[in-house]
Amino acid sequence: MTTAENTFHNARIVLADEIVHGSVHVRDGVIADISATGTTTPGGPGTDLDGDFLIPGAVELHTDQIETHYQPRPQRYWAPVPAVVAHDAQMAASGVTTVLDAMRIGNGPGDTAISRVAEILVDAVGTAQSEGMLRADHFIHLRCEVSTADVVDVFETLGAHDRLRLVSLMDHTPGQRQYADVEAYRTYMVGKQRLAPEDFDTHVAELHSHSALYSDANRIELSKRAKEKGLTLAAHDDATSEHVDESSALGVRISEFPTTREAARCARDAGQLVVMGAPNIVRGGSHSGNVAAADLLADGVLDILSSDYVPASPLQAVFGLVDRAQLTLPEGIALVASNPARAVGLDDRGVIAPGKRADLVRVRMHATGTSEESGAVQRMPVVRGVWREGRRVA
Repeated sequence: MTTAENTFHNARIVLADEIVHGSVHVRDGVIADISATGTTTPGGPGTDLDGDFLIPGAVELHTDQIETHYQPRPQRYWAPVPAVVAHDAQMAASGVTTVLDAMRIGNGPGDTAISRVAEILVDAVGTAQSEGMLRADHFIHLRCEVSTADVVDVFETLGAHDRLRLVSLMDHTPGQRQYADVEAYRTYMVGKQRLAPEDFDTHVAELHSHSALYSDANRIELSKRAKEKGLTLAAHDDATSEHVDESSALGVRISEFPTTREAARCARDAGQLVVMGAPNIVRGGSHSGNVAAADLLADGVLDILSSDYVPASPLQAVFGLVDRAQLTLPEGIALVASNPARAVGLDDRGVIAPGKRADLVRVRMHATGTSEESGAVQRMPVVRGVWREGRRVA
């Protein structure tokens, strides 16, 4: 066996529609063959997975963690390339082999550094990727705050980057969409020490003024420019059927974090793929008081789970849903691998099948205790190995 080949033996292989006991043979970074032996006995030369699950590497469409690594404390910044490398290591260790790093652009009142941070981090991702520093495959996701004066200009600066794959349109003006409950916005801004309590009302008034000036025109202009560049377009926090009608008219293909059942159902009817945060599943609901992702799963309108602000949450959410018999493991893995890959046109990955990239993750389940409510054993998935294009990276 050459260094370009490997066989993963004695694995519970999660395929698109079933789980089989057997082996996966990899050649030159691509899955060459899958053998279902029906046993979990050790195999021959290669890597013995000891009966652990072998799943496709997760494809992450929306993680905010790169900004957190760059700015770990208020007004305190880390060196950008080391921040990207640290972020990448955390994602890979969470079973993610493809990452769309979500970066905000658009400076609003009190947030004058946002666009500059995005410019720095986009450059740092490009440097780290080109220099072979990264374990996962990284792309760029620009989150465009449409209610800001500079967002179109910044997009024009960053929109030509060769790693840019996804553009989302968002408006975080309190009183609608994500922060329909203004008190939830107060809790976030004041609780995270981003704003003094006595300045809250003035800040909200400024945000409303900016939204009235810029949101509609910027939403239209950004969608036009994204379409011209052939980029996938997402709408963030749609809450009503009118919001979905608007995003559909602009060419939106992905509904990110719809805040109501109505919006999620309308998005699905419009042909959009619905993305929700995996922490919403793990925590049992939205931290902003919006719709629970589990309700959208029950309604049959949930397509993709994203890590959002907790890198390990997608696999934790999927295996938790499986333990609660809310879906099968192949269905759960599709939420974090094949569906997000398809959403952004990465058709070479996201599933274990011959001819696909050998982006593979070894997962072992560990008992963590017993549920006080049901008495059932509680388990969590632990990533034991990660391979990107057949090469071990974690």
